[in-house]
Amino acid sequence: MRLFVALLPPPDILDELEEAVLPHLADVPELRWIRRELLHVTLAFLGEVDDRTLDRLLPRLERAVARHGRMSLSLAGAGAFPGSGTHARVLWTGLYGDRRGLARLAASIAAAGRRAGTPPDKHRTFRPHLTVARSRQPVDVRPLLEALSAFASGPWTADAVHLVRSHLPGKQYNQVTYESLKTWSLRRT
Repeated sequence: MRLFVALLPPPDILDELEEAVLPHLADVPELRWIRRELLHVTLAFLGEVDDRTLDRLLPRLERAVARHGRMSLSLAGAGAFPGSGTHARVLWTGLYGDRRGLARLAASIAAAGRRAGTPPDKHRTFRPHLTVARSRQPVDVRPLLEALSAFASGPWTADAVHLVRSHLPGKQYNQVTYESLKTWSLRRT
């Protein structure tokens, strides 16, 4: 099964993001906007995980999450991968607030995954963001970067971490679907 670990922003924060993005849905027609129910902040991508590895992974993730406290975060601005937005495949909004705590949490989760035997994440360093759109081909998203540069959500408290299974389109699913397998609470601070 294909797994990742994520934070899920609350509905009111997604409302704010949606309000900022809606006027721009047609600005770059090549972009595929991420459906609201799929929006998340990836802490670690674990890849394909078999049942035996999952059995080793669950207690390690539980211990990793238990060491970290809740954190205040907000979404703001926009960026692109790769680079400056001239040949982007991903449009995202950034995370602000307790970025140091967020980076430590992501590192703990990645380490738990490695100790359980999951394949190492191809992505080099943790960059806190929430992907809002993707493109199969590189596209110029600079107008969107400018339009969304002033976006800033209100603060929210990240209080739980989710282990999520990704069901890709195929025999059973006609579109990407996410299933939360396990949720762990972050410590009250």
